[in-house]
Amino acid sequence: MSLMFGRSRGFSAASAPDRGRTECNIAVLGMTGSGKSALTVKFLTRRFISEYDPNLEDTYASEEVVDQQPVLLKIMDTADQDGPANCERYLTWASAFLVVYSIDNLRSFETCQQYLDVLSLQSKGLHPETPIILLGNKLDMERHRQVSKSDAVSLASKYGCLFFEVSACADYPPVQHVFHEAVREARRESEAGLASRPLFISEDKQVAAVTPGLPLTACLRELPAPATAKLVTVKSSRAQSKRRAPTLTLLKGFKIF
Repeated sequence: MSLMFGRSRGFSAASAPDRGRTECNIAVLGMTGSGKSALTVKFLTRRFISEYDPNLEDTYASEEVVDQQPVLLKIMDTADQDGPANCERYLTWASAFLVVYSIDNLRSFETCQQYLDVLSLQSKGLHPETPIILLGNKLDMERHRQVSKSDAVSLASKYGCLFFEVSACADYPPVQHVFHEAVREARRESEAGLASRPLFISEDKQVAAVTPGLPLTACLRELPAPATAKLVTVKSSRAQSKRRAPTLTLLKGFKIF
């Protein structure tokens, strides 16, 4: 079971152009105990884990098909303990953010506002904006709920982001839907950014003299696209180890049941 609130924007897969496989980087943020790793592993393996090392930060890659379009999805399972720390490593890397809290932990929800403040400040004035999803986890702990749906909807509305509630230990489809929705949001923002990119008059060539009565045609071309962030797949501790590791398909540091 999952719950979803927020803006619903139409997207037609049939009308979208086929550009081949694209890439989408998702950073999963939240304080320790919110279930970031459990959600990530659930999405990647369809399994629920009960134990993991909260000091490990991993980046995974998975080939997905979203709306009949292939995408290489890269997921950074961050290891922040009590709030935003050393944010630069994911602020310029991510195409979308999942900000996670546990519905039975009010403090984890309050920490989400710190993340949203940082992300809002980072994306201010950027086009396209980096999409954000506020994600309530542990929906199976409803009887111990400390964060109301109305409070979560209000926070999501304040920052203009989508809001879902799921359970990492329950069914797989709702968890998959959230990650795929992050890909869709990133695609929409990217396509909107391409459509609104300005044109400029090239100064390469001089404009020849114009015969009266004939139109003047300026030499126009699109501005070059900004450089894409390069992924460095690492497995690091809080000390930010520089040791490199290959892209993971087997999840190390997790006990899977």
